[in-house]
Amino acid sequence: MRYTHPSSLRMPILDGNDSEAKRAEIKTYFQYCYTRYEALFDLIADEKAYYQKADPLRHPLIFYYGHTATFFINKLKLAGLIERRIDPHMESVFAVGVDEMAWDDLDERHYDWPTLKETRRYRKEVYDVVSRLIETLPVTLPIGWESPWWVVLMGIEHENIHLETSSVLIRQLPLEMLQGNEVWPLCLQSGDAPGNSLQDVPSGKVSLGKPRNAHFYGWDNEYGRHEAHIPAFRASKYLVSNREYLDFVEDGGYADARWWDEEGNAWRAYVKAEHPRFWIKTEEGYRLRTLAAEIALPMNWPVEVNALEAEAFCHWKSTKEGVTLQLPTEDEYTRLRTFTQLPDYDVWMKKNDTDVNIALRKYASSVPVDRYGHGGFYDVAGNVWQWTRTPIYPFEGFEVHPFYDDFTVPTFDGKHNLIKGGSWISCGNLAIADSRYAFRKHFYQHTGFRYVQSKYEEKIMSNAYTHDRIVAQYCHFGWGENRFGVPNYPETCAKLAIEYMQGRSLQRAFDVGCAIGRSSFELAREFDEVIGVDFSARFIQEALRLKESGLLRYATPVEGDIERLHEVRLNKFGLEHASKKVNFWQADACNLKPIFTDFDLVFAGNLIDRLYDPEKFLVSMAPRIRKGGLLILTSPYTWQEESTPREKWIGGYKRDGENVTTLQGLKEILENDFRLLDTRDVEFVIEETARKHQHTVAQMSVWERM
Repeated sequence: MRYTHPSSLRMPILDGNDSEAKRAEIKTYFQYCYTRYEALFDLIADEKAYYQKADPLRHPLIFYYGHTATFFINKLKLAGLIERRIDPHMESVFAVGVDEMAWDDLDERHYDWPTLKETRRYRKEVYDVVSRLIETLPVTLPIGWESPWWVVLMGIEHENIHLETSSVLIRQLPLEMLQGNEVWPLCLQSGDAPGNSLQDVPSGKVSLGKPRNAHFYGWDNEYGRHEAHIPAFRASKYLVSNREYLDFVEDGGYADARWWDEEGNAWRAYVKAEHPRFWIKTEEGYRLRTLAAEIALPMNWPVEVNALEAEAFCHWKSTKEGVTLQLPTEDEYTRLRTFTQLPDYDVWMKKNDTDVNIALRKYASSVPVDRYGHGGFYDVAGNVWQWTRTPIYPFEGFEVHPFYDDFTVPTFDGKHNLIKGGSWISCGNLAIADSRYAFRKHFYQHTGFRYVQSKYEEKIMSNAYTHDRIVAQYCHFGWGENRFGVPNYPETCAKLAIEYMQGRSLQRAFDVGCAIGRSSFELAREFDEVIGVDFSARFIQEALRLKESGLLRYATPVEGDIERLHEVRLNKFGLEHASKKVNFWQADACNLKPIFTDFDLVFAGNLIDRLYDPEKFLVSMAPRIRKGGLLILTSPYTWQEESTPREKWIGGYKRDGENVTTLQGLKEILENDFRLLDTRDVEFVIEETARKHQHTVAQMSVWERM
């Protein structure tokens, strides 16, 4: 299948009466979106461009080219929908690193990127694997969160996200590395910008959040419920145009610290910004860098800026106009959209024409801000995304999807602001009214803004205490004390590990399955460097919060809805200095990146009986540990098919009529590279409620690398 422009292919509806028709619809959608992503990279004429950083805060484009394909395989493997990986090395190297989250590793010295030829071959194999899976996977309608088809749609919509983010990076490459083509047409219409003005939006109620039985695929943050009453406000008729923003630039806005907040001034000084990133200053005036071309600055196109620039403009214009102007909240944007009665995705995607510049229906660029009107306003959706002043937060009833727990949770940090409305390249889920995407304020997307005059005080659900039951339980397991006199388990394990390390090098330790990080911090009392990794982004987020602030708060259940609040401070544990030697990353223990190597100690606490392929993990340890170093494992050996397929158990079964214990299995796997030094029992207690606890005995085994 070959991608052609424009497209009328819409995102599949999740319900219906014909299972085979739905299978065919999803297959067509997958193949179309996959080839559309390929077509974006056809703009690159010079192979060197794949390995050049277009943005210093992002990986080179070869990562993003491979990442969306490996995402399919990693998620399908996690969901048990495929048995074998295609290329474990690629599926590790291309796995994580799309945003500047603290656990992303953006140091290119660690990476030996695959060649473009290898990556293209890999992408073709993934295309074939997913296509065959779609042809054979049983279909039950409607498709919900628990359906295996949800994981397939997850991969497709994930690639739609990177269609947009990758286009931003291509837009930052040198033009000589690119080539234009007819698949990505540029709007050639420009002219004088209309004068902007404030128009009334009456008061009204907004309801955000959708039910689980919504018609289209959604990301976790879209579900739940949020309601608010929005008082009347005024909003700009148009998005801020290049012409309107040029007044700010020419008035010295980028040189005047008054208009910028602390974060904005720090960013402005760091990048030495004088104008928006996609503007190019010449002797004849400003020009605009589009996806793959450079044109005279179209004054009537929307300006594209980050949130810091948008906020500075609002402060400047407020002073000039003598009124208070600011970015809208998510609630206010929703109220504006409701008031203008703008049809949603499923309506306009059925049309041959549309009054929204979105989903590549028109151009691969912006268009004039006065082209598409809705209820007296223009570009309520489409053209460019619109910044809000709302940091993304969870709606009431928020839940993470078990196969992608790090999609939104890491952004619930008050540092990622929501963008709304979609841009010209927003496809699939990005184009629906329910979509909620958020970026750090200094990031560039295809994003502009409109301003509002408002007295609305936004009230969003936030709490300094972690109430997620699973996360809170692990917080307490790591940092709390139990009522039965059994010592804290991760602290005890770390102390024992340090005892076993006496007389050995204490340079680098690797804590695999570190959870909230107690064992990592404890190991850092003696080790020069400790790296903690965990599959759960939620756990890593809490560990990082503790490392950065020295403070962790969480709530544990007492009975029913009654909770007890807890506070952890590193200085009370004498760990404030040790924290400087610890780093936390998200990682899959069964497919670790090659950068995790050269350790004196690897500790894996209560991990092996929760892995989908424990033997693969164990076999991968020898090359990562220095000779004479130690591998220390603890586990209660509670093998369960929910986490480990029975055929992957390394113990706890009968073979030829004889019992095979896990320790026997460990010896068989490790004996060629390790010598067993010792085993011992270590108790632990998990508190479920104030009156319900689990008391367990794990076995610790200590292995020396030969």
